[in-house]
Amino acid sequence: MTTPILQFGTSRFLQAHADLFVSEAMEAGKALGPITVVQTSGDASRAGRIGALSAPEGFPVIIRGLEDGKPVERELRVRSVSRSLSTQANWDEVTRIFAEEARVVLSNTGDKGYALVDGDTVDSVPRSFPMKLLALLHARFRGGGMPLTILPCELISRNGEVLQRLIVDLASRHIPDALFVSWLTDRVVWGNTLVDRIVSEPIEPAGAIAEPYAIWAIERQPGLTLPCEHPCIKLVDDLTPYERLKLHILNLGHTVLADRWQRQGRPQTECVKDILADPAIRGELEEIYREEVVPGFRMHGLGDEAEVYVATTLERFLNPYLEHRLADIAGNHAEKVVRRIIVFQEWCPDVSMPRLSAIADR
Repeated sequence: MTTPILQFGTSRFLQAHADLFVSEAMEAGKALGPITVVQTSGDASRAGRIGALSAPEGFPVIIRGLEDGKPVERELRVRSVSRSLSTQANWDEVTRIFAEEARVVLSNTGDKGYALVDGDTVDSVPRSFPMKLLALLHARFRGGGMPLTILPCELISRNGEVLQRLIVDLASRHIPDALFVSWLTDRVVWGNTLVDRIVSEPIEPAGAIAEPYAIWAIERQPGLTLPCEHPCIKLVDDLTPYERLKLHILNLGHTVLADRWQRQGRPQTECVKDILADPAIRGELEEIYREEVVPGFRMHGLGDEAEVYVATTLERFLNPYLEHRLADIAGNHAEKVVRRIIVFQEWCPDVSMPRLSAIADR
């Protein structure tokens, strides 16, 4: 069994996004091949998920929501994952697969996935994801250095470039080999990507419930290898407009609602659709979009695109089938305020944003 796609992360998001896309593409004969999924966290509570991801019968992804204004609900089976491993328990096998089989590497390691650990090294099994990736890349380099495409799916602007700079810097300090550092920049393609799908609930031990809307935008560059062909995967010349629209409309809207949810001490179980049933809160969000967000995009020539994306976003927020809990959205709130609101204000310094400023200043 050979798996040309190696995925770091077992999140419900990846299950309902990349794993599902590859599964559907495999059925159509349009994928590189199956996936090996690797758990990087060592979280014992997710041990059951590892085995379930690669079960022969696959795992379920339930799509619920509105398509063209009509309710839909369908269950799909994801069968693209043929192996599931853990860096903690299966480091040698992960290293072999990375060095010998992988053509495309995917990652989704959470908001703090690129954080380093004091005293971490490439010896034995590194603790942080960046150091793990550095050790694996060095193993591939020593094994012949076949070209590789890395497609990070973390919600970080220019995520491929950010990850490349981090790994090259770590290599210069921990593996001072000029040929290796050159290989990292010349033979490894670091793709900038944007992912967008609301995946609201897990299904145990593996699987997820997600909305119909999905996009995986990947910026075109020489040597890039895609894991598959799929209608939701878009190869684009410039990722910036897609990043800005998602970050400063959909993600910004989530953070606005999470801020109101926290300040009012609303129920822990409240979801996006529930809080928007409050006319005052819905009206406030719509005013922020209309009077502060869209004018910001318009000054950059993206006003029409922003208006369309706002309409799509509000329809997604009002999806009656998604239990998208605000308690989950509110995680790492202060960091999200910076990336989603303050950065937007800095991008549009001449636009008045009193409501967003009130959130940013808290």
